[in-house]
Amino acid sequence: MNEINKIAFVASECQPFFTSGGLADVIGSLPKKIVKLDKGAWEVTVFLPLYSKISKAYANKLVYYGQMYVGLSWRKQYCGIYKYEEAGVTYYFIDNEYYFKREKFYGYFDDAERFAFFSKAVIDVMLHINEVPDVIHCHDWQTGLLPVYLRTLYYHHEAFKNVKRIFTIHNIEYQGKYSCDQDIIEDVFGISANDTYLLEYKGCINIMKGAMESANIVSTVSPTYANEILDPMKAHGLHEELLRIKGEGKLRGILNGIDKDFYNPQKDKALFANYDKKTPLVKNENKVELQKMLNLPVDENIPMVAMITRLVSHKGIDIVRDAFEKMMNEHVQMVILGTGDVHYEGFFKDMENRHGNKLRAIIAFNQDLSRKIYASSDIFLMPSIAEPCGLSQMIASRYGSIPLVRRTGGLADSIVDFTVKGNGYTFNNVDSEEMFTVFKRALTDYSDKEEWTNKVKKVMSVDFGWTKSAKEYLKMYNDVIVK
Repeated sequence: MNEINKIAFVASECQPFFTSGGLADVIGSLPKKIVKLDKGAWEVTVFLPLYSKISKAYANKLVYYGQMYVGLSWRKQYCGIYKYEEAGVTYYFIDNEYYFKREKFYGYFDDAERFAFFSKAVIDVMLHINEVPDVIHCHDWQTGLLPVYLRTLYYHHEAFKNVKRIFTIHNIEYQGKYSCDQDIIEDVFGISANDTYLLEYKGCINIMKGAMESANIVSTVSPTYANEILDPMKAHGLHEELLRIKGEGKLRGILNGIDKDFYNPQKDKALFANYDKKTPLVKNENKVELQKMLNLPVDENIPMVAMITRLVSHKGIDIVRDAFEKMMNEHVQMVILGTGDVHYEGFFKDMENRHGNKLRAIIAFNQDLSRKIYASSDIFLMPSIAEPCGLSQMIASRYGSIPLVRRTGGLADSIVDFTVKGNGYTFNNVDSEEMFTVFKRALTDYSDKEEWTNKVKKVMSVDFGWTKSAKEYLKMYNDVIVK
């Protein structure tokens, strides 16, 4: 009988329990795929904070598993443990209302302490329930102290002697940076002053740097992104550390996928009408109903362009803004869904007031509405300046909304221009004129309905599921165990 390996995923969010973006999609999909793909070879657990904002559909399904107290510097903090099992994956939720009963997941003055507690609690809970894995896979800076703790506070603990540590960067822009104050090392994190060097970087405390320093492997969410962040202009200050770990052979890039069962236009209950690649014309029924819902002129023959995005600069909002009046002069409708910086939100609402018969700007985060928009739209605009992986272009393809993207990060790895027999429209530079030229080409192509339908069928046929990606992750897990 083959030996069963154990892997624990540690993350700050997970679909379908609670989500703010792509990280939740990954953590909601990858563990299940690992179990399904390599049946019997891996025992998979996921550790998450128990936010009060957990989906009501799951809140009552969690089973109370026990409680303990976690030491964090001078504090002894309550830690409740809840358990849930689904699709062969066991989920453990770390409960502490002081840290996690809040309106938002992130953005608080004490985030460093909140996620230090979470990282420390995960380790202590593993010991408490006797579930120490062979590999711990941590995601983003919120879990970055866990590998640091394993390297320092638990260095001599027999249970963790052979445990391998993987850290994945989903977005290098968010690093968990704090002032270089000894109090934060000792008083907040509970780490000895002698180990400050692990976290100190260019005059500040940097949790992501500490994670990279302490991990056996550092991965990113696309091969192109793994190379891009070696550039000082794209690494947000961490390029020297990244170059060092690349030289050590620790840096990898794996393109993520999407959950094809969840994002399935044939079965998606959020849609007005279901369809698949064999019935692409049914998409128009969704367009007509969305037009009615949003009080836009009803016309199934007008091209509908969608953006579902965070309204922040690295999503390329300025590129769109600079070309927006010209875009609105075209025979087109546009639907924008997202939240973000106030000045971007204000700009699109102003544009909506000016172009009310062509534009709807919905300043919200709404998953059901997002899938309605994917299904209704013809073109999906994603002009990102930086995009580590990007899932929206994959979801859009799944729903037959043809991506128009800037070639960066995961967008470059997943979308190839139709001019080279690809699966979408692409442009290269951070340039509104270049984007608008491609935008015009897409609108011209749309006028040939037969050819456009063939393009829709083609993009819907691209497999952005998890199988290929999960196999690469499995290889990484097996590689790190062997080392």
